[in-house]
Amino acid sequence: MKYYLTLISLLLVLPSWAQENRYSRDTALLKPLEITAVRASERTPVAKTNLSRKEIEKNNIGQDLPFILNQTPAVQVSSDAGNGIGYTGLRIRGTDASRINITLNGIPYNDAESQGTFFVNLPDFSASANDIQIQRGVGSSVNGTGSFGGAVNINSNENNPKKTLDFASNTGSYYSFRNSLQFNSGLFGKHLIVQARLSNITSDGYVDRASSGLASIYGSVAWVSDKKTFRINSFTGKEKTYQAWYGIDEATLKSNRRYNPAGTEKPGDPYDNETDNYTQSHYQFFYNQQINKKIKSAVAVFLTRGKGYYEQYKADQPLTAYGLPHLINGQDTISNSDLIRRLWLDNYFYGAQANLQYTHLHNDFIVGLFVSRYDGKHYGELVRSITPGAAPDHHRWYNLTADKTDASSFVKWTRTLNNHWQIYTDLQLRMAAYRINGFRANPDVRIDEKYLFFNPKFGLTYTHNGNQFYISYGRAAKEPNRDDFETGNLQLPLPEKLNDVEAGFEKRRRKYNWAINLYYMQYRDQLVLTGKINDVGAYTRTNIPKSYRAGIELQGGSRLTRWLQISGNIAFSENKLNDYTAFIDDYDNGGQLAKRYGKSTISFSPAVIGGYSLSLIPYKETEIMLIGKYVSSQYLDNSGRDAAKLKAYYTQDLRISYKPVMRNVRNLQFFIQFINLFDTQYVPNGYSFSYFSGGSETIANYYYPMATFNVMGGINIGL
Repeated sequence: MKYYLTLISLLLVLPSWAQENRYSRDTALLKPLEITAVRASERTPVAKTNLSRKEIEKNNIGQDLPFILNQTPAVQVSSDAGNGIGYTGLRIRGTDASRINITLNGIPYNDAESQGTFFVNLPDFSASANDIQIQRGVGSSVNGTGSFGGAVNINSNENNPKKTLDFASNTGSYYSFRNSLQFNSGLFGKHLIVQARLSNITSDGYVDRASSGLASIYGSVAWVSDKKTFRINSFTGKEKTYQAWYGIDEATLKSNRRYNPAGTEKPGDPYDNETDNYTQSHYQFFYNQQINKKIKSAVAVFLTRGKGYYEQYKADQPLTAYGLPHLINGQDTISNSDLIRRLWLDNYFYGAQANLQYTHLHNDFIVGLFVSRYDGKHYGELVRSITPGAAPDHHRWYNLTADKTDASSFVKWTRTLNNHWQIYTDLQLRMAAYRINGFRANPDVRIDEKYLFFNPKFGLTYTHNGNQFYISYGRAAKEPNRDDFETGNLQLPLPEKLNDVEAGFEKRRRKYNWAINLYYMQYRDQLVLTGKINDVGAYTRTNIPKSYRAGIELQGGSRLTRWLQISGNIAFSENKLNDYTAFIDDYDNGGQLAKRYGKSTISFSPAVIGGYSLSLIPYKETEIMLIGKYVSSQYLDNSGRDAAKLKAYYTQDLRISYKPVMRNVRNLQFFIQFINLFDTQYVPNGYSFSYFSGGSETIANYYYPMATFNVMGGINIGL
């Protein structure tokens, strides 16, 4: 509440708020070049989907960002808590978030070490987004980690000259609440624009105790003129979530699908603070300049600061594993104790980028430079021992560091041959250098590796009379992530490489549009889990020499009448490892057994993904929307066995919104959304492992179930 009072007070003291903005027509607002540099334009030969601010607002009901993207082609989402609030997962064409490049205003967001993306650290950032572009496949050159399944660029740097004040309040099942207040000052003193947002999201989660407490603040100040733009962004997200990342076995899924094993090592009731706690702050500075009619330049400097821990109750722990001696208590020697521990991350990620664009006649060049540095600390802290005297409070039993340097440059050249034909060239050179000083389970393992990648992309586009055809080739390469390096020094992983060929056709008319895209993604040395234990006793991913993804994506939409419109997409794909061998722990004889499967299906890669929305407008102020999503069966591992398969599922949502027209109110909307209308019990995510015992193989599957029928509703007010 105090944050909202502060924001309202700021609004009251801004004199521009009460004045008519007579300067809005006098200032040319430059489009940020850092966004243009990493995005695909309308005619770029890349498979892409653009979401406007209106579409984002309609889909933003307080869930994490992946759920806002759920209706776009070849996308599948999951949620640890089961209702889309808290930790969530995103896949594009079957590839996980560590292979999807995420940027915020052109600044990399993927974690530098794990290369994953944790949207829970950016609560309600979608409320500040002006637009989002999703690229599928290699796409165009981006900053940060390589794009192996796609890229998502989120833009919040729009220079909006209009004064706005927006409030959103949502509530729904599982005691879920979202409140957001944001404003835009409009042009103040002809040049200044101030934007701010405060958000708070809470939920108990569908899964037992999978609660979330998320808060964020966003601020931006821009100075604009007809030739220059300065902007400073500062935003912070703070999350506290009860852990729900262990999953449940098949028997529990059938008997109690909401069960959460987290915290149950504590005797009696589960430990009440088995939580993940993290705060992440972003600071971004942008300078854009129109040097002359032909040349634009842009410079950006950024810092991301993250710090947090997850807390656990651990039962019957050997004291020596924490660097502690046995406890002598009279004639008794205590070697084990229950403990409460915290595993900490403490990191800085900072860097700069510069772009130069030259446009003249039929040529458009963009040259970009990027450099970043990651400094991270990993350490463990014993909060206390349950056995008195077994461990000193706040004992730190490991303290490790890691750093990573990333530098890249690219040149993009677009040549318009005539009114119909356009060629596209994109050349990127990228260097990544890791230095890891030990792992928690293997503190003596040291990594010092450097990589150099050349990633060329070429394409040809033909446009005529609302029709567009393109064909493209792109190459990408990507370094292993932190966990892949926990292999000792005898079998370091190789970088992954990808050659991607795509072709697409799109037809746009006033009342309808449709598009088709075909792709073939050929991998070299793709890293996958095989169950193999490396030389330091850890399960890590293994390079597979050859694998591929091939598919076809269809999408379209039509305004059938004034009151009825429909849109949808469907993706068909084949996703194969050419020669896969699994390694299975042998509990009878020790060691591992190798089991060769030959050609097999890549895990978490459904053959069919589809979605649709049907919008009915019976009255001018009322919209009834049906939203459907289908995902075919997929495998929890790479064996392709039915015993490790997730079943296909279809979910149906119903959304009803009412938007009355009121004087002096820019936007007033009430909505209610019935989620999973048919009460489907489905599972989009999980994991699997196998072992030999008693002369036979056992396959153990674990699942992350999603919520059955639930409801969200709310009100949006815009002034």
